[in-house]
Amino acid sequence: MSLFLRDATHINWRTLAITRSHIKVESGPGGGISFVDAIPAGAEVLDCAGQLVTRSFVNGHHHIYSALARGMPPPARQPRSFNEILELIWWNLDKRLDHDMIRASALVSAIEAVRCGCTFIIDHHASPNAAEGSLGIIAEALESVGVGHLLCYELSDRDGPRSREAGLAESKHHLEHHRGLVGLHASFTVSDELLEQAVEIARRHDTGVHIHVAEAESDEEHCRRTYGCSVAERLHRAGALDLTGTLLAHALHVDDAERELIRSSGAWVVHNTQSNQNNNVGSFDPGGLGDRIFIGTDGMHNDMAEAARAMYLEGQTVGGLAPMQAYTRLRRVHDYLDSLRVTGDAENNLVVLDYPSPTPITEQNWPAHVVYGLSSRHVRATISSGRVVYRDGRVLQTDAEQITAMANEQAKRLWKLL
Repeated sequence: MSLFLRDATHINWRTLAITRSHIKVESGPGGGISFVDAIPAGAEVLDCAGQLVTRSFVNGHHHIYSALARGMPPPARQPRSFNEILELIWWNLDKRLDHDMIRASALVSAIEAVRCGCTFIIDHHASPNAAEGSLGIIAEALESVGVGHLLCYELSDRDGPRSREAGLAESKHHLEHHRGLVGLHASFTVSDELLEQAVEIARRHDTGVHIHVAEAESDEEHCRRTYGCSVAERLHRAGALDLTGTLLAHALHVDDAERELIRSSGAWVVHNTQSNQNNNVGSFDPGGLGDRIFIGTDGMHNDMAEAARAMYLEGQTVGGLAPMQAYTRLRRVHDYLDSLRVTGDAENNLVVLDYPSPTPITEQNWPAHVVYGLSSRHVRATISSGRVVYRDGRVLQTDAEQITAMANEQAKRLWKLL
């Protein structure tokens, strides 16, 4: 049964054309929308009263496993480098995760996502001592709230052969049942053997790898010292850059030759401004990378309007960035998912915005409204695959209050182990 939006002001996410009309929203993955003159009697109706309606958002790079980290005890000592941030904080946390903690992390992430108008998450997961079944748990949790997904398990040699083999098994199992990616941590924790295995698995499933690239200078330094080449060159030699949908997170410290390799390949780059700032690893320079760039949060949060504003403001310090360029990066992820033939991010994924702007909204200035005015507080309703999953402060598919309480208990369990 289709949903109807009464008296909506629709902004086409691609052309920015503005149309005031009733909207018919088809149900199910792959559904579309159409403008209609009348609404049938007895139809399910959401009265928009002239409010804005546009495509919902996608988080292009996330770490759901970090959801229970907010406010956790500090590490034994203050990290002095990015590698120490990983060793003392994140690699300590991910080894303590069990299935209950993973489920709680995914559920609260999904709830926060739909509250922010986000209906799809590309996630990069790690739980070295609870790898088996972890991606299935995340998928089920996200779907129960109404969030689509493109998942991967973070393969790495850092925790030894047993952990590596468990990660490989989980990756293969997930790809046999879902569209996904093959996750790799970063060049400096991935051996040639593991890189070769990951590329082969990706080829077999007609997908790409999802890997952190040159997030810190140390990744590049290790690669040149160990393999005699840059990180991008290493991935290129292994065939990873030319896989369908390969996703490179960060790409902060790539040189000109690497930029050309990435631009001329089929790989995409995902930019994570606030995480880069939090880890003090540098600013993103898009120069020479081409236009296959979109944005994520790298585990910081699920608010893509906030992420877009942060990306736009950072862009003013690195060569300048126009509102339309920032908006394009926010939206480019839809093209990425479409190229991978992923379901769950079709035109019937929408957000209704209660955005009483003090200034006119036009096709020409909507991107400026996005980077200067739009906030998650304006989200009135979120529609996922034609179904209303959030409306007027309420998550509709699950008990958000109960899940938040459960997540608090799981966080306490996790923190005791750190």
